Amino acid sequence: MPRRSESIQTEKRAASEENHDSPENGAKEVDGDFMTSLARGLSVIQAFSQHKRQLTVSQISILTGISRAAVRRCLHTLSKLGFAGTHDQQHYYLRPKVLSLGQAYFSSTPLGKVAQPVLDHLSTELSESCSVATLEDFEVFYIARAAVSRIIAIDLRVGSRLPAYCTSMGRVLLAYLRPEEVDAYLARGPFPPRTDRTVVSVAKLKHVLETVRRNEYALVDQELEVGLRSLAVPIRASSGEVVAALNVGCHAQRTSVREMQTAFLPLLRRAATEIGNLI
Repeated sequence: MPRRSESIQTEKRAASEENHDSPENGAKEVDGDFMTSLARGLSVIQAFSQHKRQLTVSQISILTGISRAAVRRCLHTLSKLGFAGTHDQQHYYLRPKVLSLGQAYFSSTPLGKVAQPVLDHLSTELSESCSVATLEDFEVFYIARAAVSRIIAIDLRVGSRLPAYCTSMGRVLLAYLRPEEVDAYLARGPFPPRTDRTVVSVAKLKHVLETVRRNEYALVDQELEVGLRSLAVPIRASSGEVVAALNVGCHAQRTSVREMQTAFLPLLRRAATEIGNLI
């Protein structure tokens, strides 16, 4: 009997935790189909990064706001399924199988595949690194990239994310949101400076986005990283909707703002039109 009673209490605690101990609980309360356990598992996966390749249960709990008990169950499940691993039952890491989750997205969307050959040609033409990205949770999400050389400290590749407010592709994608969506984004501030050139004022950012929409391109001069200039244009679907952004990144000492506007911009617009015609 004591064991049966203990088992019942454990189940009750787990059920209570499922309903109350979750950063996504607000969504669950208004949506009966919301799966808190799935949301937790995804949050645990997203806690890992280039700088946090191995994490303990406690560290993930702090990063995600999920209880240690729930994190432990998530890691146990992910380990059983081959998505996570541990050498000492304390420090956990992601295993290569987790890449299949991202591959499912890239296999199901044509944009990345369609853009890559156009991007490769553009990169060769400009002798610079070029990328295509979409907007995910107000971050720039890289879906295709042709790298000539590594010109910045950030290791950019397909799947990389960067803040939207201080990147050329981010500003293009923000500029074409509905006005209420732009206001909602700007209300999420403050926006931390990445360099002494970074525009962080809400009023100035709003003006910058209005200019980007009017000019149909964004040029960011060393706001993300000192020494990096980038130029981006929108990619439009046949409906006219902006679905992604295309950019080129250059070293500031090698390429002037004037050259980017006069020599690079026409080629970027041509490539963006080509990609848009293929989707």
